[in-house]
Amino acid sequence: MNFEMDRPSVTRRVVREDIEWCDVWIPHLNEHGLPRVLLIGDSITRAYYQKVERILEGQAFVGRLTTSRSVGDPALIGEVSAVLSQTKFDVIHFNNGMHGWGYSEEEYETYFPEFLESIRQNALEARLIWASTTPVRTAHKLDEFHARTQRVELRNAIAACYVQARGIPVNDLCALAKIEHYTDDGVHFNTTGSDFQAKHVASAISTVLW
Repeated sequence: MNFEMDRPSVTRRVVREDIEWCDVWIPHLNEHGLPRVLLIGDSITRAYYQKVERILEGQAFVGRLTTSRSVGDPALIGEVSAVLSQTKFDVIHFNNGMHGWGYSEEEYETYFPEFLESIRQNALEARLIWASTTPVRTAHKLDEFHARTQRVELRNAIAACYVQARGIPVNDLCALAKIEHYTDDGVHFNTTGSDFQAKHVASAISTVLW
């Protein structure tokens, strides 16, 4: 796998969903007594965010950038750059892989480096943690994995190659989510599942806070 940013010039496809959204929440902006953490992800990250914030209360200020934009969409790079250019973060826990199904895994591999570099270049001093994308289950039979989980695992493998090559630790939420489904629709997690994830996310962040 080629880890260089220079790639052959190609016409870039931009794939959008019918509804795109972005939710940014940066609390305690004028306080500076604790390290500052940013969670980057999607609606799954947004669901466990508040519990992570509670667990790390007194240890860090925790913000979020959650979005439906996917690797391959230049708008994702714009959102990341906009947030990181305005606030300094000490730790960034990030994920992207559940949206953008109109992009192939080959395109995911092509454009993942620019996503990673947009974080690194805008937060040079931050410690990074990559979170693997969680599996998808069949909505009407939750003990079975949906065929899309194969694509999730391919994307996780692609991302792992890039982040591990740069010494970035992996928080394997995918493996954790395979133990118990904790989901009602096959994709999103119920309260028990989000709390379960939050504990592991907070633990991973705590190991690099100081």
